[in-house]
Amino acid sequence: MIKHMHIAVALGCAALAGALPATAADNYPSRPVRVIVPQTASGSTDVATRVVTDRLSETLKQNFVVDNRPGAGSLTGTDIVAKSVPDGYTLLAIAASFTITPAMQSNMPFDPERDFIPITQFADLPHIIVLHPSVPAKSVGELVSLLKTKPGTITCGFSGVGTSTHLAAELFQHMSGTRMLMVPYKGGTPAMNALLGGEVLVNFAASSTALPHTRVGKLRALAVTGAKRSTAAPELPTVAEAGVKGYEHASWVGLLAPTGTPQAIIKLLHVESVKIINRPEVKKLLLARGMETEGNTPQQFAATVKEEVAKWKKLVVTAGIKPR
Repeated sequence: MIKHMHIAVALGCAALAGALPATAADNYPSRPVRVIVPQTASGSTDVATRVVTDRLSETLKQNFVVDNRPGAGSLTGTDIVAKSVPDGYTLLAIAASFTITPAMQSNMPFDPERDFIPITQFADLPHIIVLHPSVPAKSVGELVSLLKTKPGTITCGFSGVGTSTHLAAELFQHMSGTRMLMVPYKGGTPAMNALLGGEVLVNFAASSTALPHTRVGKLRALAVTGAKRSTAAPELPTVAEAGVKGYEHASWVGLLAPTGTPQAIIKLLHVESVKIINRPEVKKLLLARGMETEGNTPQQFAATVKEEVAKWKKLVVTAGIKPR
């Protein structure tokens, strides 16, 4: 009798232990959620993330707190999430640099495909080639000519080694046969401030970062880097249209969780994030900053990550860029 009671208690405890993850997922979120942005505040990743997380806080009745952790080309903040407890209370909002970094780093502290579960992409955004007004070039063709007459002397600021703005510029140099003096900064905002102050002369900035300054005449926009013209700036040609045939590069902002996060939590975050992204006021708000909303499935986002990791590794080899 006592033996049977011990067996029953043991089985009951085992059943309860097995039910705990599901129960935790059912009650999610029961406390504040930290969303790490491994870039500086006010950049495109930060802006898109705050637009969504502010509304997630309202919808899910719990605070989603953005925590900016820039450094090491986004490695610092990303690694924090990779090593965090996979319980849904530490998430990662990342840009396309997430898939570039493996090609640029010889010793990665994490694996972008193995260590994370994609939730959804918030938005896509092309970059824009922007110049300080002191640069005489008025088109991509004129910029290429200027760079060829002064190889390695025209400064180009970018938001850290291995970031999307870095690879956009490197791809341009490779495909146009030009060479700039590349100057890294700790994030998109410092790089943009350097351009505004004339510390550097060129930037392949995220459209969300560049457009507020080009629209008031503080900077000159030449072209967008994507495969098609941007809805946010339809007057600008693509770089390919402007003369550098075959050039194409665009960034994105997306939400991920560490591998092992319960699928129920992934599903909830995906469904609620996509609902927010599809709100007309959110689409309008992000478009004003150069971002076009996405809202794909976790599976589609995972496929994008896989494809881009392979693409950038190939490009780094082809362009002769040496990993750090």
